[in-house]
Amino acid sequence: MGVIKVTSSEQELIIKTYFHMWVDRNFSSLDKIFSADIYYSECYGPEYFGLSEIHRWIDDMLEKQQVLAWEIKQFIHEKNTNTVVVEWYFKEQQNLNVNDFNGVSIIKFSADGKISSIKEFESKSEHSAPYHSS
Repeated sequence: MGVIKVTSSEQELIIKTYFHMWVDRNFSSLDKIFSADIYYSECYGPEYFGLSEIHRWIDDMLEKQQVLAWEIKQFIHEKNTNTVVVEWYFKEQQNLNVNDFNGVSIIKFSADGKISSIKEFESKSEHSAPYHSS
């Protein structure tokens, strides 16, 4: 059995599928797209190791959070590394508080085409240009 090579378009589809899971609140296909030993680092600090921790985290978040939008702005493919950088916008609600921010994820794929690592980074959604003249 040879190493399975996942194309850039297949990687993008897998990432889009994962992002949509949060908006749709349906994670039934998660184990098909995440490696069993996945590493996940959220943009505000928590880390998860393996599918069992990922499932616990998702269950906890579904109790308190509604993802309103997770929109992909662009994909950047790192050649020959199975790594994709994704720029995105995220909006969520917890209780009566609505929060949004921009972010970037560095996503690595395993040889079998599953996501093996996600590292997220956050940026404020509102930007200013204090030295830009109009």
